[in-house]
Amino acid sequence: MSGVIVGILLVPQSIAYSLLAGQEPIYGLYTSFFSAIIYAFLGTSRHISVGIFGVLCLLVGQVVERELAAAGYPSDTVLVAGGGYNTSAALLVAQGNSSLGRACDKSCYAIVVGATVTFTAGVYQLLMGLLQVGFVSVYLSDSLLSGFATGASLTILTSQLKYLLGLRIPRPQGWFTLIKTWYALLTNLANTNVCDLVTSLVCLLVLVPSKELNDRFKAKLKAPIPFELFVVIIATLASHVGRFNAEYGSGVAGAIPTGFLPPQLPDWSLIPSVAVDAFSIAVVGFAITVSLSEMFAKKHGYAVDANQEMYAIGFCNVLPSFFRCFTTSAALTKTLVKESTGCQSQVSGLVTALVLLLVLLFIAPFFYSLQKCVLAVIIVVNLRGALRKFADVPRMWLANRIDACVWLITMATSALVNTELGLVVGVLVSAFCVLGRTQRAQAVALGRSSSGRELYEDLQAYEGLRAAPGGVAVFRYQAPVYYANQSLFKSSLFRAAGLDPVKEKARRRKLEKKKKDRSDPGKEEEAAATTADVAALGRSDDAENGAVGKQGAGESDAGVTKVLMPAGKRKEETAPGGGVHSVVLDCSAVLFLDTAGVNALKEVRKDYQDVGVRLLLARCSASVLDTLERGGYSPLNADREEPVFFSIGDAVRYAQNVSNGGEDKCDTYC
Repeated sequence: MSGVIVGILLVPQSIAYSLLAGQEPIYGLYTSFFSAIIYAFLGTSRHISVGIFGVLCLLVGQVVERELAAAGYPSDTVLVAGGGYNTSAALLVAQGNSSLGRACDKSCYAIVVGATVTFTAGVYQLLMGLLQVGFVSVYLSDSLLSGFATGASLTILTSQLKYLLGLRIPRPQGWFTLIKTWYALLTNLANTNVCDLVTSLVCLLVLVPSKELNDRFKAKLKAPIPFELFVVIIATLASHVGRFNAEYGSGVAGAIPTGFLPPQLPDWSLIPSVAVDAFSIAVVGFAITVSLSEMFAKKHGYAVDANQEMYAIGFCNVLPSFFRCFTTSAALTKTLVKESTGCQSQVSGLVTALVLLLVLLFIAPFFYSLQKCVLAVIIVVNLRGALRKFADVPRMWLANRIDACVWLITMATSALVNTELGLVVGVLVSAFCVLGRTQRAQAVALGRSSSGRELYEDLQAYEGLRAAPGGVAVFRYQAPVYYANQSLFKSSLFRAAGLDPVKEKARRRKLEKKKKDRSDPGKEEEAAATTADVAALGRSDDAENGAVGKQGAGESDAGVTKVLMPAGKRKEETAPGGGVHSVVLDCSAVLFLDTAGVNALKEVRKDYQDVGVRLLLARCSASVLDTLERGGYSPLNADREEPVFFSIGDAVRYAQNVSNGGEDKCDTYC
């Protein structure tokens, strides 16, 4: 039953989406027929329906229009006497065509381009399956794919308006096609075909409420009511009886032959010019298929193989391309229909193919008088799901602003600039957002729970925490440390600790020079002249390093600097309370380090050692420890002057013990 229902729904949609791909109706039926059979044998999902998908049809149609223009074919549609489209002549030429010379007219060359793009995309998908790169789908986030589909839906909607109005305007090429199309529509609005406009409005008034009824009562209906098929049948009869094509110049589907055309090789000379477009089509088709496969597999408790899905969808494109088909992938609408009608295996796909076969052999010619505006209405009505995403933008913004920005940028680029560029921009924006999050990470000060447990958390995020006593400061850096954020890591840690060791060393050198000048009788006057400047420098640096002062760092009598002494000298040479002598860095949130990250830690350790402060690492993962060891930060044969600890509490106790003059007796090194 599931296969029969999907087959009935596919008949009008296959004919309609052929229009979007720039092909004749028969090729849409071919595409749905072959893809259903091939996926039934090769696919691993039990529920998805593979066939025509609107976004891929749009991408294929854009390539077809571009190559037709490059080959010198007229951009407008050629009409026969009476105003109809010359489709039957094109198919007759295609059936007898053995070369791509002048004998191949526009319709024939369009399917050659479409089949070549499909073949190339299928080869890409098979190569990706062979190289086991099915994991690449995880880099296409849900917000990216949703934004891309919504932007493409706006382009599809705009491209179908000319059929709704009965206008004969060429499809714009290049970038900003949405704006160009709207401009062409507005400038040609006076040429609207009233018959097509009235038919479109009537069909919209029927299909939109009926679709809503199907959605509202889908839990009660055993199967959705095929209103689209009813509309197609009634519209075809009305067009035939009323002679809309001859009397009013309404565009119709034209002659649709029965049977199958002989197989034909793709045009090898076209592959270089469509290779880039085919790659983006291959990636989108695979991503959509894998996403739907995994979603329904998780829902019904079974597993799918992403690489096998790559092989399946690849063969669904390569093999049918020899029979004049265009690119396919999984389609959400038809998949939902299969699931709601109790589908449990891909046997339903074979039943769907049988229904399409009956149409191809016997029924297809009866759609001769079907108006193209009716097909455009079917396409537009099926865009409702994607266009409803605009209502979810406020919710997405509240949930996650970064994902909402990815969605908006991808959607806007796909719709306003270029569909393929929108996918590329979406991937780049997603990647930069991930990088940006690592760039925005900060070192936060940690405090210990007052309940007595050795629990250290962010002092600003939780109440009831107190800073580590005894001149020990604990911080956590919440991102990996690698080449792109190593300098930000250092500056963030120095800022959180309230002490920049580089500036501290420079200040000490100035003080030493000042003392030396004072001890030289010949330079007493010069030293006196510079005393005020040095004091001012010390006061400004004290303000910058206020956090250390808050933790009890001592100041010189002149207020010039706070000198952090080594642990062995601190008791005798610092003010009561002492300063920070140890910094513990919690590395639990550091997922990985690279060579630059290890070098950054070495530099921080050395800079702090120069001003008498120890840097201790705690809670490092096994991979981070391995990287540190291989990078020479903490070799096993070292004398463990700055060891790495399993817990923050162990590091704090070690620092306090060594600071108080005790021996290194800690047994909790990593």
